[in-house]
Amino acid sequence: MRGGFEMQPLTHHEGIVVPMDRGNIDTDALLPKQYLKSLESRGFGTFLLDDERYLDPGELDTTPASRRENPQCVLNMPVYRRASVVLARANFGCGSSREHAVWALRDFGIRVLIAPSFGDIFFTNCFNNGLLPIRLPQSVIGHFFAQCRQSHGVTASVDVARRELTLGDTHLVFDLDVGRQRNLLQGLDNIGESLALTPTIRAYETARQLSEPWVFR
Repeated sequence: MRGGFEMQPLTHHEGIVVPMDRGNIDTDALLPKQYLKSLESRGFGTFLLDDERYLDPGELDTTPASRRENPQCVLNMPVYRRASVVLARANFGCGSSREHAVWALRDFGIRVLIAPSFGDIFFTNCFNNGLLPIRLPQSVIGHFFAQCRQSHGVTASVDVARRELTLGDTHLVFDLDVGRQRNLLQGLDNIGESLALTPTIRAYETARQLSEPWVFR
């Protein structure tokens, strides 16, 4: 558990897809710099895409209810307020390495992200916080956006064990590293993965104390 956040297993997920139809959405846009002052790892969902979502500036102690929403922001459309799957263009999550951007997505309710490519550090941070980023070809992403334009509120279904994604009229198998797949299914971040090896680590330490006792004197 980090900052009050406990990883939850991700085995199967189904939710509304929110289309963010542009490339290079960086971590500064996902969560502006003024929110990085918090040492907690929760409570950032209301600040996701803050500069686009509101018509007035905000701070950590600003009450969201007191702010004016931007009706043009996709997250403020009624159908997407409960979205849990992001569909984006290339290089989503580029820019600085702030993990807070992933926390904002997670706290909003996002569990799955679909794009042609992601920022490298952002990609890793997603797995460390229980989110699944899926990389797919540009042509597939384009087809998904077309479906979202035709019908708002399209849903996606993901089976992590089978590595299967269904979105609208499309069903496919996506690539997923075996180790990262295991951690998602078991709800493990890097620390949890290490703690799961505690018996093996203790066995090694016991054996080494017997074979090299001088090290422990």
